[in-house]
Amino acid sequence: MAVGVFDSGLGGLTVLGALQTRLPDVPFVYYGDNANTPYGVRDADDIYTLTCAGVERLWAEGCDLVILACNTASAAALRRMQENWVPEGKRVLGVFVPLIEALTERQWGDNSPPREVAVKHVALFATPATVQSRAFQRELAFRAIGVDVEAQPCGGVVDAIEEGDMILAEALVHSHVSALKRRMPRPDAAVLGCTHYPLMEEAFRAALGPDVAVYSQPDLVAASLEDYLNRRPDMLGTGTKSLCLTTGDPIAVGHKATWFLRRKIDFRPA
Repeated sequence: MAVGVFDSGLGGLTVLGALQTRLPDVPFVYYGDNANTPYGVRDADDIYTLTCAGVERLWAEGCDLVILACNTASAAALRRMQENWVPEGKRVLGVFVPLIEALTERQWGDNSPPREVAVKHVALFATPATVQSRAFQRELAFRAIGVDVEAQPCGGVVDAIEEGDMILAEALVHSHVSALKRRMPRPDAAVLGCTHYPLMEEAFRAALGPDVAVYSQPDLVAASLEDYLNRRPDMLGTGTKSLCLTTGDPIAVGHKATWFLRRKIDFRPA
């Protein structure tokens, strides 16, 4: 009954932590492609190839349902995977839709036509590859009309977080927020469109100011998965054990992951 969680590096651990808290009886198999991180500077074909390889590895662990806990993979690869690659009986879901449904105040799985919503000006902070894909804007257009999105590629933030340099990461956050505000001075809402960014949520909130609603993904994705599994319990795979896999050095990745989640995590080679 395991569910797979794919990530390009370590940011998806923020999602994994929320999933384990919300669904403590579900085994999760986490796959971090740490040998090839970051994805945010790679081209779409490269991201697609690497993501497919990771998802296949999770299927091999008995995970019929895989969550792409990586916005870059969700943006650059998910639609292509769903249309041309995912076989019958398997599902791959991304992290954008739960966030957009919360932003537009729609119920999980509401597929009614797009309509006007309260939020009119949205700031999107994401990796360069996610911004370039325009996947967030495309998914938003399925659910809402009349929303202006200003996207800011946040180069360097993921690297600083993964290196543990939070002073640099905070400085970069403030710089990127300032750059966006020059183009959109008064956003109604801000979307943290990278699973690393919840670790910098306080810095984003401080730079944006108290009048901007900030949307972060981990808890929203966990609530969405709980709802999905209540409706589709058949998508729980045959796997029975929780484990963490990495394409990188298991010891080094484990040390960084322990810092991310504030608890010890052991990784095995993927």
